[in-house]
Amino acid sequence: MTQQREPEAEQGPVNAPEFTGGEWLQGGPVPVRGSGKVVLVDFWDYTCVNCLRTLPYLTEWHRRYAEHGLVIVGVHTPEFSFARNPEHVKRAIAHLALDYPVVLDAEFAIWQAYANRYWPAKYFVDINGKIVARHYGEGGYAESERLIQMLLAQQPGFDAVLPEVMEPVRPEDSAGAVCYRVTPELYCGYSRGLIGNIGNVQVDQATEFTDPGKHLEGTLYLEGAWMLQRESASRPFGARGVSRMHLDFMAADVNLVMHPPLTGGPAQVRVLLDGAEPGELAGEDVRGGAVTVDVPRMYALVRSDEVERRSLTLETSSDGVSAFAFTFTSCVAPPPADSRGTP
Repeated sequence: MTQQREPEAEQGPVNAPEFTGGEWLQGGPVPVRGSGKVVLVDFWDYTCVNCLRTLPYLTEWHRRYAEHGLVIVGVHTPEFSFARNPEHVKRAIAHLALDYPVVLDAEFAIWQAYANRYWPAKYFVDINGKIVARHYGEGGYAESERLIQMLLAQQPGFDAVLPEVMEPVRPEDSAGAVCYRVTPELYCGYSRGLIGNIGNVQVDQATEFTDPGKHLEGTLYLEGAWMLQRESASRPFGARGVSRMHLDFMAADVNLVMHPPLTGGPAQVRVLLDGAEPGELAGEDVRGGAVTVDVPRMYALVRSDEVERRSLTLETSSDGVSAFAFTFTSCVAPPPADSRGTP
């Protein structure tokens, strides 16, 4: 995906599927066809960093245009099994202060009806219930808002004066932002993970891992006691010593989806960047060099204004804490005008 990709127009009229097979967690049910409304369908997951980065725009579009005939529907299709739990998603909806309708698509019924393949993905539905455009990934916010305004203006008798397109929420959303090729999303479980430890790696049972010492970028190395499961790597109950994860990466920001122990209570995970506490490069969830994992969600570990190659080590003695997937951001703010040769 490119950071400023525009919505893709449909080649011909396509009927938008109804939201059949989902569980409405907030608002709804919402009809796609027959309401005469403009509907924006947003496929998202509350553990997905790219989804989370689009939400400020969706929230503002809802505030600006709901009274003018726009209906935003968040279709929460879970990437991980724990995100099928309605209570987890409801807590995320409240934490993120989402006001528009949200439907939980736990069995991927709506996802399949739309033949969707991405998080996030937006489908723009006109007043006749036709999908007129779609957009995958981040970016293209100004173009998307202009499309919303154009679709709203197609309502019979519409004469409202709409606002100017909103300014970028983040500097890296601005025109001229630089996006680099960075370490791809890295899963921690054996079904999709890239584990670099050599030897007879056991799955679904407590195993003592040895760090080989040499690390390839974008590969996860385990040290100490871990249980490698289909979706995650977890510290086993009753483990001795410290369990560590090692990762060399190229990115600006690093995030990790984690789940606290199922027995209850939070877990503590220490964060080391290039062998030391991250300091001013600490992500917003790092306090005193460590993360408190108290609910299943994405945790921000590293926040930088530059894309660089670094080494990350996570340490924990909290039995039962689980790591699911690392995600990385690639775009940084546009360079200063004088560095681009502009007066």
